Amino acid sequence: MANKSGVLHSLMLIFITWRGSLRCYAITVDPPEDLAVFDPGRLGRLEITWSPPSSLMNMTKCLLKYQLEYFSTYKNRWEILRTPSRTYSTQFDLSKDVQIRVYTILNGECTNNTMIKSKNYTEMILKPPSTGIWDTEAKEFICVYHNMENLECSWTRSLKTPASAQQNLYFWHNSLEQAVECPSYILSGGVRKGCNFPGRSLPEFTDINFCVNGSSPAGPLRPAFFSLQIQNQVKAAAPDKLYLQTSSDMQLKFHWENPAGRLHVDCLEWEVRHDHVGVDGKTSMKQIHTMNPSLTLPFNNSNERNCFKVRSRLNSHCVVKSFWSDWSHETCHPVLEATPKPEIHFVSLYIYIAVAIIVTLVVSLCVWTTVNMRKSGLNSLLPKLLTKNLTQGVSKIYSGKNICTDVII
Repeated sequence: MANKSGVLHSLMLIFITWRGSLRCYAITVDPPEDLAVFDPGRLGRLEITWSPPSSLMNMTKCLLKYQLEYFSTYKNRWEILRTPSRTYSTQFDLSKDVQIRVYTILNGECTNNTMIKSKNYTEMILKPPSTGIWDTEAKEFICVYHNMENLECSWTRSLKTPASAQQNLYFWHNSLEQAVECPSYILSGGVRKGCNFPGRSLPEFTDINFCVNGSSPAGPLRPAFFSLQIQNQVKAAAPDKLYLQTSSDMQLKFHWENPAGRLHVDCLEWEVRHDHVGVDGKTSMKQIHTMNPSLTLPFNNSNERNCFKVRSRLNSHCVVKSFWSDWSHETCHPVLEATPKPEIHFVSLYIYIAVAIIVTLVVSLCVWTTVNMRKSGLNSLLPKLLTKNLTQGVSKIYSGKNICTDVII
């Protein structure tokens, strides 16, 4: 009898569960309603809201959740999340389509604790505004966080941007109520080509939205939108202290130091360029990647020449991406002695210049004197010649038949 009662009890449980599952699957879950998108003027940070389906308003003992899906143009993929809230804020590129989908998820006693998702979804697709002259948006936008000390953002103008156009940069992050204009523009030939953010004026590890727009006599320019985190835009300073020496165990030891700053050595990686000139004069070059600020290489012949330079960047353990620094100066072993340049004796040079000036003055004085003497000699000779000729003429007249009684000399 005990076995029969146990079997009956199990059958009853199975029947109750089966009835509950039938009732559960009989419930139809509709998608959310009143899907809306609000733009508070934060350069792409949009507010998404929706309402629960009206068919579930009278449902009791139910837990409502929602599955939100949106296409991230910055990551080029669909993002999916589940939330009990009816609002969500996220970043979009306003120059591209905004695509959003929302499902309803029902759970709890009303579904026998079985999660049910609506088969359909509520969708919204927003097209970007068509304002602005076609193909005049800013190109090649890039921001560089120099040694984590100051940020510079730059862009290039489109070929179709009117020459008289004026471009503007605006930015926004969570600490700001509204978008703010660039504090210090970078000019090139009187044209805005970038923006400088002095010091640590922008927060790290948070999304910062940028918009470059503009105006011209022909009409407004098309806006361009960008979003980034500045700790992923770091360009480290080039290593400035290089040490190269040989050891007694025939090894070449090379180590270096980065300039003092906020960059921790554990967050850095380096690339070393090694140029080698063998005893036969043949040259070779290789680049060595290292996570340590030192390098040891075999050193076999003192007649060989080895030259090194190094650059650095933040590694992937600390940031998502970064820029390589500039190359450091080069250090070599053995060090070539510089060819001494001929020294210039400034005292001798001054003497030569003084002598040349004196000679020039003397020659000029001689020429001037000679010219004046010639002119004065010619002036004294002319009266003598005129007196002589006139006297001869008068003598001839007196000796002739025609006599002039009044002759004035």
